[in-house]
Amino acid sequence: MKIGRSMLAGAGFLALGCVPGWAWAQQVTGTPGSPGATTTITGKQLPSPDPKFGGAIKQKASESTPWWAPRIVPPRGAPNVLLIMTDDQGFGAPSTFGGVIPTPAMDRIAKEGLRFTNFHSTSLCSPTRAALITGRNHHSVGFGVVGEIATGYPGYDSIIPIEKGTIGTILKENGYATSWFGKNHNTPSYQSSQAGPFNQWPNGMGFDYFYGFVGGDASQWQPNLYRNTTAIYPFEGNPGWNLETAMADEAIGYIKQLKEIAPGKPWLVYYVPGATHAPHHPTPEWIKKISDMHLFDDGWNKVRETIFANQKRLGIMPQDAKLTPWPDGLPQWDSLSFDEKKLFIRQADIYGAYLAYADHEIGRVVQAVDDLGELDNTLIIYIGGDNGASAEGMVNGTPNEFTTFNGVSVPVKDQFLWYPFWGSERTFPHYAAGWAWAMDTPFKWVKQVPSHFGGTSQGVVMSWPGHITDAGGVRRQFHHVIDIVPTILEASGIPAPDMINGIPQSPIEGVSMVYTWDKANANTPTRHETQYFEMLGNRAIYHDGWVAATTPATLPWELSTKTPPDVITGYNWELYNVVDDPTEANDLASASPDKLKQMQDLFYSEAKKYNVLPLDNSTLTRWNTPRPNLTAGRTEFSYSGELSGVPASAAPNIMNKSYTITADVDIPEGGAEGMIVTEGGRFGGYGLFLSKGDFGVGRGRVVFLYNLLDLKRTIWEGPELEVGKHRVTFDYKADGTNLGTGGTGVLSVDGKEVARNSLEHGIPVTFPEDETFDVGLDTRTGVALVEYRYDTPFKFTGKIDKLTFELGRSNQ
Repeated sequence: MKIGRSMLAGAGFLALGCVPGWAWAQQVTGTPGSPGATTTITGKQLPSPDPKFGGAIKQKASESTPWWAPRIVPPRGAPNVLLIMTDDQGFGAPSTFGGVIPTPAMDRIAKEGLRFTNFHSTSLCSPTRAALITGRNHHSVGFGVVGEIATGYPGYDSIIPIEKGTIGTILKENGYATSWFGKNHNTPSYQSSQAGPFNQWPNGMGFDYFYGFVGGDASQWQPNLYRNTTAIYPFEGNPGWNLETAMADEAIGYIKQLKEIAPGKPWLVYYVPGATHAPHHPTPEWIKKISDMHLFDDGWNKVRETIFANQKRLGIMPQDAKLTPWPDGLPQWDSLSFDEKKLFIRQADIYGAYLAYADHEIGRVVQAVDDLGELDNTLIIYIGGDNGASAEGMVNGTPNEFTTFNGVSVPVKDQFLWYPFWGSERTFPHYAAGWAWAMDTPFKWVKQVPSHFGGTSQGVVMSWPGHITDAGGVRRQFHHVIDIVPTILEASGIPAPDMINGIPQSPIEGVSMVYTWDKANANTPTRHETQYFEMLGNRAIYHDGWVAATTPATLPWELSTKTPPDVITGYNWELYNVVDDPTEANDLASASPDKLKQMQDLFYSEAKKYNVLPLDNSTLTRWNTPRPNLTAGRTEFSYSGELSGVPASAAPNIMNKSYTITADVDIPEGGAEGMIVTEGGRFGGYGLFLSKGDFGVGRGRVVFLYNLLDLKRTIWEGPELEVGKHRVTFDYKADGTNLGTGGTGVLSVDGKEVARNSLEHGIPVTFPEDETFDVGLDTRTGVALVEYRYDTPFKFTGKIDKLTFELGRSNQ
């Protein structure tokens, strides 16, 4: 039955507008008012207003006419969308963009579609992700920096404004099924507890289903994993479980379920694995496979040359492009000792295995879409990393990434303690910074550096059979992560809304990439003519083939507490013509001062427009800045029974201060064991518990253990607790309030001192981000390693009547 516009108007509907590339008219199927009728919507107001009742109501049902509102569906031909982005990958890492690491899934999409060689991110994780899902610049949506160092300015508060809705919300309200798998680094850290609010979680940002972890990183063996907003622990009692495989299984099951229940319903699957952000956690099979290939044995300088040659051979880089020089701040491979080379090759093998493993699991998801007969109906966008390769392992790498975040460098000789099981659950590893520079071939710089392409260039592949027909083509137009949302909207025929939930929406700031799909447009000029970059005070501006950029004032692989230079006057600027010089090898600042001044003025104009101001190049002070949270101003905390999965932002913070922990416990007949309270785990933290004992010996001893970043464990030991009620107290007096200050702790039972010990240093900045505060049990990993070792969840088998924390003051 054909539906006329007058009938639609009478039913409370509007005719659709137009989107470039689409001749829109409202699409209705079925008889209006029948249960099976569907309709598209204008999409300008979301959710779409409920239509007026179109039937007739009399006194009797027999004389009345029922009427059902039609189900909202996307326009005909709207594709499924599989949006994939890996983490910290580096432009030159995957084989698809000249790298030595095999990435056949990415290769497959490239061969069936297009490779984009001039696509850019923000240079850091959560800012790129906020820009990706909103189509706006990262400062526009509150993510001028990663959420862990958010500050109280609109461009930096880590809150996506409600007037800047996500692609999840837009597609969901237009009839898509929407889901998010993997890393969620866009929930403010101070809103990540069980108390919410949940509007900044994936489910509150338009994604019907979420399966993944919250925060910047997570162990792939024991992650802080959630299904929607509920913590889950599928790895418990499941040796060999790994999140890379588990989330692929979950996504495949989700897509299959949709196909079987609602075969005509398009879906958005946002698939963002933790790989290859530290910790590098591939399975043993992948470690052997990549290690046996000896990809990195010649060292980072030779690997870089190999990658660059591959890039020219593949057409990724023009034949006249120049390889940028190796930096003075990183060692040449030939200058290293035998032990350094051995360790660094091992680190790179684990990283390569992690990337290859992640790509394999992505390939499984793509193949599942194919097996379900949906590949021709699916737009696949695969972004190789959310920023450049990471140098956050420092010059020598580390077996535990949290040593970096706490300002501790681990000597090479000490790292060999972890060499045999590098990449296993016993490590939280990161490679040496030299590998990061190599993985960003042919560019200069790395993650955290937005001024140069090494920090922002991402290899992107995109396919949609029948719509992207230039199979294997290469595109060099300049584009940015904010261009993905408008690309999806144009491909699906859905307009950006004017209003969501009654809130007027600000314009999308990116431009669609669909114009590049036709072979005839392979060399057409970019439509993304201007783009600013800024992170941690470092900055750049792209305009019409030119880039003006500051020279980084600090090195991402060095830990410095020195005062940074003046954020405006303390930086040198460089100038590049990236049409002729795509690798930024030839600085033209001295030769073209007028052009440089023009570009600098343009940067500040864009900065005012997109909430970039005020510029701030501090780091440590921002990490410790006060933020809204559930513990602000509190010095006393009280708990009882069990409580688990509480993030650090909602837990008592014992770092850099004096504190007292008091536990009133009741021990049953036969004694007790288990965790009373803990925060952190294997890679740093503390625990107050009753020991498990060995073969029944030593069970029930009172223990307080402080784990200094898996480098040193300090233990206070008390007696076994007899049946009945007891008060256990751990009183710690800090030597000062400086970062990492030491102090003296006293463990008491029923008012009697049973142990006294000192810490030379405490953890200064952060416990492991993927661990939590737990009372009455210990989730994920345990703080003990050998002495007093236990298996999680190590539930307390007595009763916790009351547990209190009293915190002293700190200067943080």
